[in-house]
Amino acid sequence: MNREERELEAQIEQLLADPQYQGHPLHDALHRLYVQHREHLDRLERIARISDGYQHMARQDAHSLSERYHRQLRQLEKVARISDRYQQMMQDLNQALQEASSRDALTGLANRRLMMERLREETERASRHPHPYVLAMLDVDHFKDINDQHGHDAGDQVLIELSRAMQAALRDYDLCSRWGGEEFLILLPDTVLADARQVVERVRQTIRSLPVDIGSQVLSVSCSVGLTEHQCGENYSSTINRADAALLAAKRAGRDRSLEA
Repeated sequence: MNREERELEAQIEQLLADPQYQGHPLHDALHRLYVQHREHLDRLERIARISDGYQHMARQDAHSLSERYHRQLRQLEKVARISDRYQQMMQDLNQALQEASSRDALTGLANRRLMMERLREETERASRHPHPYVLAMLDVDHFKDINDQHGHDAGDQVLIELSRAMQAALRDYDLCSRWGGEEFLILLPDTVLADARQVVERVRQTIRSLPVDIGSQVLSVSCSVGLTEHQCGENYSSTINRADAALLAAKRAGRDRSLEA
């Protein structure tokens, strides 16, 4: 087993042992596949030992051993092909598991964990070079009323449609995450506050004009937004808190608007 394969196995074992992935739909499939992979490796080792035995017998019966060896070799090649396929499946499952661990299950947006990783990276980059970024915290207006009047399935549908609309209105290099419940956090890299206003207003107007079909009804929603520019030398938690304060001010001012801090 080469170094890359050993590193892959170590990564898989770490993911399987991580408590946060317990109960994930892909966890059981990955665990069974990993067990099968280990069994195949054991078989390969046993077959290799058998092959060594055949080579020893070659001194006694070269012709017979040659036939057995070639037959065993074909079996080894078959097992090796199967092992290669299983390793590829393990890599694909590992990639899918990593993707699932960084995405919100309902909306498909980045989750809180991925957003915090990106914020840490952007803050470190901003400390080395003059690359400001803007954070926008967005909250769906009167979302509780939607759940109370139309049910939680309708509320989920609103969040799904709203997430798609936000993604479409943002730039390719922006990152939108579901921060919690009906609250979203948008990271606008390499952006100053003056430019961010246009992007956020486009997002807000896109959401405001979004029709959401709920059975025979069509709902319209609005959102409140607080945005702020990261200040050189501060940590990202301070930037988040300032965006949160601006969002609270927008909601207190009557909702359906964006304010800055």
